[in-house]
Amino acid sequence: MFLKSLLRKKPLESLIHNKSESIHLKKMLGAMDLIFLGVGAIVGTGIFILPGTIAALHSGPAIVISFVIAAIVCAFAALCYSEFSSSVPVAGSAYTYGYVIFGELIAWLLGWALLLEYGLAVASVASGWSSYFQSLLSGFNIHIPTAISGAFNPEAGTYVNIPAIAIVAIIAYLLTRGIRESTRVNAFMVILKISVILLFILVGAFYVKPDNWQPFMPFGFSGVLNGAALVFFAYLGFDAVSSAAEEVKNPQKNMPIGIIGSLLVCTVLYIAVSIVLTGIVSYQDLNVADPVAFALQIIHQDWIAGIVSLGAVVGMITVILVMLYGGTRLIYAMGRDGLLPRSMAKIDEKTNVPIKSTWAYSVVIMFFAGVVPLNRLAELVNMGTLFAFMMVSIGIIFLRRNKTITNRGFKTPFYPVLPIISFVMCVFLITRLSAETWIACGIWFVFGLIWYFTYGRKHSLLNK
Repeated sequence: MFLKSLLRKKPLESLIHNKSESIHLKKMLGAMDLIFLGVGAIVGTGIFILPGTIAALHSGPAIVISFVIAAIVCAFAALCYSEFSSSVPVAGSAYTYGYVIFGELIAWLLGWALLLEYGLAVASVASGWSSYFQSLLSGFNIHIPTAISGAFNPEAGTYVNIPAIAIVAIIAYLLTRGIRESTRVNAFMVILKISVILLFILVGAFYVKPDNWQPFMPFGFSGVLNGAALVFFAYLGFDAVSSAAEEVKNPQKNMPIGIIGSLLVCTVLYIAVSIVLTGIVSYQDLNVADPVAFALQIIHQDWIAGIVSLGAVVGMITVILVMLYGGTRLIYAMGRDGLLPRSMAKIDEKTNVPIKSTWAYSVVIMFFAGVVPLNRLAELVNMGTLFAFMMVSIGIIFLRRNKTITNRGFKTPFYPVLPIISFVMCVFLITRLSAETWIACGIWFVFGLIWYFTYGRKHSLLNK
């Protein structure tokens, strides 16, 4: 009986057909909104850093192949997400899919892992944004006092990162104004960010020297594969799009377009930047902190380097917005199911937004962004993501066998081979993470299990 209670499943029909407006979000988003959300989450500062450093140390000019291989791996997981999000169009992403397919305990662990992924992603990006923003201000001879310019580190004279806290607070406020307003701001910033990237590609193309692409594969194919394992993480973020499923018009059609479309756009941008970057400068010289700016200085285009820095600042804001959005919808879904306090599922009648869950999650993230040095915890983002990818991939097999789900839309091709390959690839990438990451993640899951057995299991709606 005890084991059966841990594996109790959420009936999908009760989620989709419950007409109570108090526990449902309104459908307001289309396919283009989802593509902008996906690109906003995926393309951050990584596009200005990863192509250079990985080309210099692992792939050489063949980094374009590394990006293609990583995109294919992500595409497998994206196809699985697309089937789930069109068949189970409910807020909560992998957490909700797990609840319907695997049962409550697995769903809780998935949700707990995603809270870690979204939260640390927002906190770490906010810290990075703070550094870029302060650098931008210093260009105008404006300096933030050292004590409030970085995470708690008395030796360096820093105690709290006020800019990082401020940007999370601003984005949280924007999210409480409504999903339509948030997606409009996101779309504007994504267009600005893509314009900056295209500017670098168009200007840089005139300075490309084909000789720099020789030798094309200096580290061999093993180097290309190592590069693919590293640039894989440049694509993470598209899973946050699936959190919007409940707010999407015609999810059976639009969710696959949004997830796969955003991945395709980002792949083209990454490949184009890599080709131009390694064509301007020899891959051997690209192991620098900011290879794109370095390349622009080589060709004496300093004004474009300034615009690229501005694009990086804007690009990070969209990552914060989409990841924070995904986390708040996850907490909303968990509150609605009773695994977190039910107040987290309360929707504001005016804005149709779960305001309490938005602020509760944001305040916790503000603390981590403002006080805790996050450089050693960044890999935990990857652990949470890969765990979700792994379970969603293998979950497709159980989804197909579930005869109670009749409202199916997109179907993953080459079933069951493709989901199994995706599962195996995710397991392989998880094994590449460090022992410290495994230990830290284990501690996080222990806390999650303590919460579940002391609160969640007893207050779960399925317990009644």
